[in-house]
Amino acid sequence: MQDDIAQQILTELSRLTRAVESLSAPEPAPSDFHAADCFVWNAEGGNLVPIAKPNRIEIDLIKGVDHVRDILFDNTRRFAMGLPANNVLLWGARGMGKSSLVKSVHAALANDPGLSAPLKLIEIHREDINSLPALMSLLRPAPARFILFCDDLSFDHDDTAYKSLKAALDGGIEGRPDNALLYATSNRRHLLPRDMMDNERSTAINPSEAIEEKVSLSDRFGLWLGFHKCSQDDYLDMVNGYAAHYQLEIEPEALRAQSLEWATTRGSRSGRVAWQFIQDLAGRLGQKT
Repeated sequence: MQDDIAQQILTELSRLTRAVESLSAPEPAPSDFHAADCFVWNAEGGNLVPIAKPNRIEIDLIKGVDHVRDILFDNTRRFAMGLPANNVLLWGARGMGKSSLVKSVHAALANDPGLSAPLKLIEIHREDINSLPALMSLLRPAPARFILFCDDLSFDHDDTAYKSLKAALDGGIEGRPDNALLYATSNRRHLLPRDMMDNERSTAINPSEAIEEKVSLSDRFGLWLGFHKCSQDDYLDMVNGYAAHYQLEIEPEALRAQSLEWATTRGSRSGRVAWQFIQDLAGRLGQKT
């Protein structure tokens, strides 16, 4: 009788064990670093998703930001060759090509035969910043070099994720892997709302100490590259560059007049506005971009 009871208990325990195992999270899918040049970090699954056709343009089509383009290109090339390089914060006016420049610089260097190791671009979404340490652990032993790219990075009043970012960039006993850099774009120079910083300064007993914790995040980026609103000449250079590249059939004077009218109706001039005008123009001309 006791043997039967013991057997029933063992059978029930085995059934419960199988049930619990079926509810547990599946093992992360392995990341194939050779599958593509660009990936998106899947924080929930703990793996990299390859992107077969990245959304990017040729670096020569990015106009009006020659100085910061050259700085970013040189920093990336040094990193790709195994030399010291800095994390980069690209900040400033919206629509001036911050994210496009990161992707274009990577594309220009990824297939260079002189690189010490393959150069990969990994996009990490803003909401997954807390998983950055896990991503870096995954990349540390990998036989490649990685640019971790976070577009439109910023933090709100009650957001504590910036502490995870600070630790991943500069702190921790392991530190940042030698084969990984972080490139981030933001409209905010210090990644935090101005009213948040002003409030900290006005209500703290020691304003300078209160604000130091917040602004020290941007200090983790060795390079700050500023993007400013473009002039009319820069805007027209962008439009002309796109029109020539895609061989749009339009007279120069008509192109100038229509592009300026487009910018006026939008109330701004930027690389994004120039690209949107070209998309509209190409559609009206029945041509593809």
